[in-house]
Amino acid sequence: MLLHHATWKEVETRLAVDQGIILPIGSTEQHGPNGLVGTDAICAEVIARGVGEAVDALVAPTISVGMAVHHMDFAGSMTLRPSTLIALVGDMVLSLARHGFRRFFFVNGHGGNIATMQAAFYEIYAAAEGIGLASDGRAGSNRPPATPRCVLHNWYDARGVRAISAELYAGREGSHATPSEVAVTQWAYPETIKTVPLDPPVAPSGRFFGAEDFRRRFPDGRIGSDPSLATPEAGKRLYDASVADLAQTYREFLAAE
Repeated sequence: MLLHHATWKEVETRLAVDQGIILPIGSTEQHGPNGLVGTDAICAEVIARGVGEAVDALVAPTISVGMAVHHMDFAGSMTLRPSTLIALVGDMVLSLARHGFRRFFFVNGHGGNIATMQAAFYEIYAAAEGIGLASDGRAGSNRPPATPRCVLHNWYDARGVRAISAELYAGREGSHATPSEVAVTQWAYPETIKTVPLDPPVAPSGRFFGAEDFRRRFPDGRIGSDPSLATPEAGKRLYDASVADLAQTYREFLAAE
């Protein structure tokens, strides 16, 4: 069930038996010549919703803009500063924690979010324990902790996804504007498929420093990838694999002490 498609009474009823929620987070940034600007948010959203259906969990609205400072030399890209993303995630989690949610399972579609999200989680723990949500507020208490628990899982790191990517794309997956993520968007929104020539077919790889350096080193926006290999059929396989793996991981997260 989507949180924003539920009534407050439905949410209240569910909280009596289930304090977990799935939160998709992605980015709005360039993805090479044939990848959609919304690729990271689209992938996170459709896969998070699939996981929610598989485990009968609430799914929160997607955080569609992430930490993408390094993509800002490409038209259409948007970014939040790390401090802004930390504040946004903190406000969302603590709002939901006030109502009784305790397990927050973020499905991530953008590598640039990872470090900032880990920092956000520690800000949340500090704030929650500081305002008395954790335990009974006493140091050394033996009561079960009530601090929100937050985890981040990248959909593309699921074991099944890695296996399919290796099978289909071998050394042409790359690290940005990958055929795997483009394939998922093609399956989710086939009407948006773009076909353009790529020169060279496999983009160069390497490091970069900031947005201008990124654009200079990787002028068409790809890093080490050949997204012309993407197909909607592959996207469905990747979607199914990620949903299956993340659904099991979510169940384990809820069951853990």
